[in-house]
This record gives sequence, structure tokens and C-alpha cells, in this order.
Amino acid sequence: MDVRWEEHGWERLGPGVGRVRLPGWDATVGLVAGERGALLYDTGSTLREGAGLRARTRALLGGRRVTHVALSHPHFDHVLGAAAFSGVAVYGAVGLAELLAGEAAGTAGSLYEEAVREGVPEAEAAEAVDLLVRPGHAVCGELTVDLGGGRRVVLANAGPGHTAHDLALLVPGVSGDPAVLFCGDLVEESGEPQAGPDAVPARWPAALDRLLALGGGDGTVYVPGHGAVVDAAFVRAQRDALAVRFGGSGAPS
Repeated sequence: MDVRWEEHGWERLGPGVGRVRLPGWDATVGLVAGERGALLYDTGSTLREGAGLRARTRALLGGRRVTHVALSHPHFDHVLGAAAFSGVAVYGAVGLAELLAGEAAGTAGSLYEEAVREGVPEAEAAEAVDLLVRPGHAVCGELTVDLGGGRRVVLANAGPGHTAHDLALLVPGVSGDPAVLFCGDLVEESGEPQAGPDAVPARWPAALDRLLALGGGDGTVYVPGHGAVVDAAFVRAQRDALAVRFGGSGAPS
């Protein structure tokens, strides 16, 4: 199944695959549609943003609902909209559920504090954290999810790097179209990769090597957590730059 993605405000990346770039922090939200299910990759920064994404996906898919949500990593602009998608299967890298279970509004270093510091109104940040959805499915290594109609996607625990819980999404190519790999914030195009206090910088280059191996070739479309889509050469260059910046291992170009 394919539809006119651009008419509904989505950027089409391949048959049944697209994304939106949310305002504010230019965060990517990906969508993969099969015949029986639809997987959303990340959920926005507030419940209001998540509800908007829910409406946009239903309009795009002719009234069908999202059935699966994958959370790329535990930062506010990627996870705080998740409660807008009740009753779906939620996936995260192993350890993410336990990390999110420990979140509490107002705790130093919490998602709440991060969101407010970045400009989310306090009431919206508190509501989103209070209703925070934790993954029920932990991904250790790789996990294939069947969305129906021959559409299978692969969730891969690609970190640590940007955080200790980085989850990538590979959509294999079909009918001659290239594969699409959603990278989360392991790859950033619209600015220098951000290494906060929860980053594991010395292991970040190796995480990008894992992404390159998962992508499987230069024809793959790599989708950063922020910014325009890139190719394998961009990912290799970012890996090399991170190795210089932080040290750590990574295969040389």
C-alpha cells in the first residue's frame, strides 16, 4: 500500500515509508505502514505533539491506527508524546523501560527538567512525564517486526553512543527501492552531534559502524534524528569526526 504522503504533510522515503520533521527541535518522526500494522518511530516532545502525530497518521492511513511505537532514545523531544498512542506495542533498547520508570517530574536531570530547559511549558512537560509510556518490549541485538503484506522491519540496539539506549530502525528495500535506516540521534545532519551527560562518547564511533553494517551498502537512505536524509558517506565522515573528537574505536574510512 502506498499513498500521497506529501499531501498529508509527510516526506515520502520509499513505498510505505516516510517521516515528518517536527517544528522546534527539527526532530524526525518516522512511519512504516504494512497491511496489518503501522510502526511509528518516536513520538514528539509533548502529549499535544503526540496527539497531532496520531491525527496525521490516521489521516495518511485512511483511518487506520498506529499499532507499534519504537523509541529511539530517552530524550524529551523523542519520547514525551508516547502516551498519545494508547494500547500499542512499545519498543525500546534494553534498559530503557527501567530508566523511564525512574523518571519523576522535577527531579534534577530528568526528562521534565530537560524539556522545560529547552522551552516546553512546565504544565505540558509535567503532564507528559506523569503519563510517560515505558516500553513493554526490550530490544537486545536485533528484533524483526512483521507489519503484514510482506513488510518486515528490523529494530536494532545500535548503541551505546548518543545515549546508553539507542535504537535504530531498518526498513529493507522493496521493488528496487533502497533500504531506509532511521538512526535516531546517533546521526545528526542539522548540527554537530550532541553529547549530553548520558552520552557514551568513546563508544559512539563503533555505534556508527554498527549502523553502516546494518544498512548494508552505499545505496541505503540514512535518516538522522535531526536534519535532512544522508548517505553512507556522511555517516562514515561523522563517525571519523566523532573518533577525533571523543576518541574511541571505529573502522577507518
